[in-house]
Amino acid sequence: MLKTAAYAVFAAFGAFWGTWGAAIPRIREQAALDDAQLGTALLFVSAGALPAMLLTGRALDRWGLRCAAYLLAALGGAGVIAAATGHGLVSLAAGLVLVGMTSGAADVAANSVAGRAEQLTGRPVITRGGGVFSVGVVGASLGTGAAYALGVPVWVPFAAVLLLCVAAGALVHVRLPSGAVAPGRSDNPSPRPPLAPLLLLGALGALGYASENAHQSWSAVFLEDVLSAAAGLSAIAPAAFAAVAAATRFTISALSPAHARTVVIAGAVVAAAGAAVLAAAPSIPVALAGLVLAAAGTATLSPTLFSIVSRNVDESARGRATAIVTVVSYLGFLLGPVYVGYWSSATGLRGAMLAVGALGVTLAALALPLIRMSRYRVR
Repeated sequence: MLKTAAYAVFAAFGAFWGTWGAAIPRIREQAALDDAQLGTALLFVSAGALPAMLLTGRALDRWGLRCAAYLLAALGGAGVIAAATGHGLVSLAAGLVLVGMTSGAADVAANSVAGRAEQLTGRPVITRGGGVFSVGVVGASLGTGAAYALGVPVWVPFAAVLLLCVAAGALVHVRLPSGAVAPGRSDNPSPRPPLAPLLLLGALGALGYASENAHQSWSAVFLEDVLSAAAGLSAIAPAAFAAVAAATRFTISALSPAHARTVVIAGAVVAAAGAAVLAAAPSIPVALAGLVLAAAGTATLSPTLFSIVSRNVDESARGRATAIVTVVSYLGFLLGPVYVGYWSSATGLRGAMLAVGALGVTLAALALPLIRMSRYRVR
């Protein structure tokens, strides 16, 4: 079934980013970069991703969802190229542009395939796919760490991800019947989806992604700098966050779509509470409890919003609609860690975590009016 292929795509996508996260220290060492140079190089990921997302939406609407198979394989190949050739700032930046382009394209493709599967089956494929993605992140990050502990070259874990991406892409290609290569395609261009509702839900997604990536990127630093955790112990924080996010997404997938608004608002409130607990944590166990709450809250947000979009767009415009929401949401993903950095420089990391909590409060306050303004059905 197509939903199996959708889950495989999310697993491969999660495996890529889990591998990437675990490989960053080795890649920095290989390229002989300091932290500032690494930060500069990482900006090239977003430089490649944002335009690729918009182009991918049009490509999927024009040529069909089978394009996802090739985009996913390209992501795996880009990871190998960036890891194998990144021996300086210029070469690494060039590789990261390629990673950004293929990652942005794969992101839109994954959500488009899942949206199609959800519409065909009536099952919560997008939400469960988000859980599968998180599982892929956890498994690949641990596996990559183990591989590097054995002394393998930097590119080897990415080669394994390439094989996984090719296998998942092949499954998409097989599961989509040839007659459904380009749903809605005709001699006339497919209708453009209304922009305003997509921007409204994308804005909510940006707030959710900003909170999620703020915790994912800064939780280990918080444990080390604020609570004096050892480096090995601090690594538990992002892994625990991803694991709880996966469990939460699998759990909420059993809820009826009629509860979408409640899920978004409750998730935002829980995320804000988790950030507040983390900000005030006097010890590592309390900090981890705050992260568990934050993960459970943020995990509900983006899959639920993408599901609302999926149920309300025409099949012939699915790619473009998904791309628009993904691009707007992705801006929050990019800016979340930067937001923490600015607040931390002004108030310290505890104050920065309170600022992350404020994002959750803002999302909770805006969710109901913005969803109503979109005029999208939530059932």
